[in-house]
Amino acid sequence: MSEVNCRGLACPSPVINTKKALDNIESGTVTTIVDNAIARDNVAMFARNSGYQVSVDQQGNEYYITVTKGDEQIKTSPAPASTLSEQNNQMYFISSDSIGKGSDELGTLLMRSFIFTLTEIKPVPAGLIFVNAGVRLTTEHSPVLEHLHTLQNNGTVIISCGTCLDYYGLKEKLVVGKISNMYDIVEYMSGASKVINVS
Repeated sequence: MSEVNCRGLACPSPVINTKKALDNIESGTVTTIVDNAIARDNVAMFARNSGYQVSVDQQGNEYYITVTKGDEQIKTSPAPASTLSEQNNQMYFISSDSIGKGSDELGTLLMRSFIFTLTEIKPVPAGLIFVNAGVRLTTEHSPVLEHLHTLQNNGTVIISCGTCLDYYGLKEKLVVGKISNMYDIVEYMSGASKVINVS
């Protein structure tokens, strides 16, 4: 058993440190210690998505995430790179809920028009990554939820930064797509043929 001390570390360090520890063993357990709920969720999500068994124990203000690596590791979700290789392989990185500087009303209108237009192009984008204020678009009361659902149903991967959702108090209000962490986001972007920044 190995222990990874990630107290005081922010995303993506706990995920990266956990992955390094798991890569260094053929089988066994790795226990990562974190002191915030965001790191707890990100480490647990990474481990589950990688097919490992995960248990989480809270002791005071700290979380102990125990990850078990065995000989028969089963992927519970496709790796980002393999997901993208089967599609258009072009990703959009969306860091705001509006487009451009100037009028907020116009910026919101432009973003709505942009997301709708993505539903009309073929093939659909491989993925949309929402960070910072962009996560508002994937949560309750977003004006583009219908378009995002259409894209998702047609094969577009939609992911929202978990740290960003927590920052804006929106984690429980996510409506479309999945919550991800910075490690997975970078993996998705690295596997894409092109990443287009929209802000």
